[in-house]
Amino acid sequence: MLALFVGSGCAALIYEVVWFQMLQLSLGSSAVSMGVLLGVFMGGMCLGSWLFPKRVDAKLHPLRVYAYLELGIGLCGLLVLLVVPLLGGVYTAVAGTGQFSVFLRGLVAAVVLLPPTLMMGATLPAIARYVETTPKGVSWMGFFYGGNIAGAVVGTLLAGFYLLRVYDMMIATFVAVAINALVGALGLLMAKSAPYTPAETSAKAPMMAPGARVVYIAIALSGLTALALQVVWARVLALLFGATVYTFSLILAVFLVGLGIGSSIGSSMAHNLKNPRVALGWTQMALCVALAYAAYMSTASMPFWPINPGLSSDVMFNFQLDLMRAAFVVLPGAILWGISFPLALASVAEKGQDPARLVGGVYAANTVGAIVGALVASLVAIAWIGSQHTQMVLIGIAAISGLMLLASAADEAPKGQSQLANMVMLIGVTAGAGLLARSVPPMPGLLVAYGRYAATWVGQNEIIYSGEGMTASVAVSRTPNGVLNYHNAGKVQASSEPQDMRLQRMLGHMTTLIPTDAKTVVVIGCGAGVTAGAVSIDPDLTQVIIAEIEPLVPRVVSTYFAEHNFDVIRNPKVRVHLDDARHFLMTTKEKFDAITSDPLDPWVKGAATLYTREFFDIVKSRLNPGGVVTLFVQLYEASEEAVKSEVATFLEAFPGGVVFANNINGQGYDLVLVGQLDPKPIDVDRVQARLDDPKNAAIRQSLSEIGIFSAVDLFGTYGGRKEDMGGWLAGAQINTDRNLRLQYLAGLGLNTYDNALIFRNMSAQSTYPEGLFTGTAETLDALRATIAREMGR
Repeated sequence: MLALFVGSGCAALIYEVVWFQMLQLSLGSSAVSMGVLLGVFMGGMCLGSWLFPKRVDAKLHPLRVYAYLELGIGLCGLLVLLVVPLLGGVYTAVAGTGQFSVFLRGLVAAVVLLPPTLMMGATLPAIARYVETTPKGVSWMGFFYGGNIAGAVVGTLLAGFYLLRVYDMMIATFVAVAINALVGALGLLMAKSAPYTPAETSAKAPMMAPGARVVYIAIALSGLTALALQVVWARVLALLFGATVYTFSLILAVFLVGLGIGSSIGSSMAHNLKNPRVALGWTQMALCVALAYAAYMSTASMPFWPINPGLSSDVMFNFQLDLMRAAFVVLPGAILWGISFPLALASVAEKGQDPARLVGGVYAANTVGAIVGALVASLVAIAWIGSQHTQMVLIGIAAISGLMLLASAADEAPKGQSQLANMVMLIGVTAGAGLLARSVPPMPGLLVAYGRYAATWVGQNEIIYSGEGMTASVAVSRTPNGVLNYHNAGKVQASSEPQDMRLQRMLGHMTTLIPTDAKTVVVIGCGAGVTAGAVSIDPDLTQVIIAEIEPLVPRVVSTYFAEHNFDVIRNPKVRVHLDDARHFLMTTKEKFDAITSDPLDPWVKGAATLYTREFFDIVKSRLNPGGVVTLFVQLYEASEEAVKSEVATFLEAFPGGVVFANNINGQGYDLVLVGQLDPKPIDVDRVQARLDDPKNAAIRQSLSEIGIFSAVDLFGTYGGRKEDMGGWLAGAQINTDRNLRLQYLAGLGLNTYDNALIFRNMSAQSTYPEGLFTGTAETLDALRATIAREMGR
């Protein structure tokens, strides 16, 4: 039975990873969307555990019921593959924006996730009927719970490091379905030979053990602190490790390992303890110490360890380092949360109770708390009061939980026991918890700014702003010579350095100069606002929409760069739309003359959805005839395989696409990819005439500030097109919605700086592109010479 639970947990975590990834593609990756998905997923498990004992007859063989549940989950897993694309299409056709959109997201998530999660939540109560409702018997449920978590660890690592990296969501689903089928078949086989006599539940048996109500509240608060801290730790450690898919898999795996260890310890303790409720109370008090320790380690200690991740480009060394650092922070608290569940079961167990009702009630209470903790932390607390004060509050909640249990036990203590001693103890414990909460250090701006490289930047630049938002932590720094840097995901995303200004201005001006008559433009990602600012100063434009997922970026960050971005946010023709850009383009009914995309690094979890073949088809569907799309692609902190995937996917969607290079001292740095809905030659003389027009003086000045003085200079940055790069692109992996291959490739190249080599290999066969440009003979000769010079030929 323990082995069956291992398999069940493995399949469940594979499904969770896959389903969240699938639904994000349709419902978006905003904090609201993630909150809806998480709430529905965990809510389904809660309902399943609570409803099962009320709706399923105790006379049925528990193993047979459990087996049918597993087979049902597997069937739902297959149906999800069919249903999600259909529902996603319906949702995007009618969703729009506002509260109705949020309601529809919840409805879609409920239709998809509730059936399987109801059955997932019912599995533990189903098996509970195979054990006695004594502390010793119920302790076995802790072992089953631990086995389920052990399987979840395997599922997390299997999905995150292998199945989705090598294959895709469909194959990962088939693996999970196969595990469900195997577990279900073994369960039915065992049911044939394993005798079962329904336990006689006494009509006189109390509905609740003495003090059970306090235990249910305490285990709910335990779930609240567990999931809220998981959210906080994921945010903080993602800065320290790099926010890749591998990082989140490691953090979740360590968290689950701790729960599994703790559950096994708690199960061993439960049947030997005279008063498990007191032990549960002291476990919650010990949590206060563990949480204060984790806060210190994650924000005041580890960011400043003398570690430079750039010393090794071998990703395995960094995985090992990150695994151990995650264990330092996460394991102590996770072990204590794991201990809490079997102790709670033992605290409320009374002979004669329905085991399923007992286990289902404790599991449901724990899950309700977990839902509240996860949603409040991710949607409200971190953005409102910051991670420091969120952790202080959670330490206080853990202390309240422990004090409730200890106080209730003290009230029931024999009369001969000193009430004064109990009072002194409770006062001392309360004071200690308060001191621990006050010890939580603030989030260091250096960690927000430089993430995994924080220790190497101590004392170098001034952090002039640092803030924690709903989806990201952002910062602005200033170097001693006055250069501004915008930081997100623990690294510089944009700056006023010459090489970054050149890229951002090229991206913005190509977006409006290449179309013949651009009036409306969408800018994906606000960042420092330099790209959007370059777009906005075109006098022919009537509307610029900036799609940005993190509210702090346009509201705060871009204002620091007002001198460089033409104060774009205050431009009356600019509108900021706070949403995941993919979700915005899928649900809007508007069409545009140009779309430019400057998202986060592709190794950041979720960013790869803005580089998929299907996303580029969405972009094409939102372009007016003659529309243009431009895309930023970085060469630094990227592997050659990841860059190949980005370029190959874009050129598959836009076969006539062109690559322009932002080189520094003749070496590759980053790229601008240009695609046209209706490919036609670029008229260099027309663009030059626009630059010469007095009304476009601001554009001309903007380009001159980055060393581009003419249309020939601008298009002389040509780097190649599909026919030039056929050999280099051979074998490139296309990034699709089904595989999101890019985020797995890019995550393996986090600390590599092969930008010069990548560009050299990419452009090795590039020559002057006959037929791509039109103009006078004199103009084309000048352009030919400029391209040859830029390529070093």
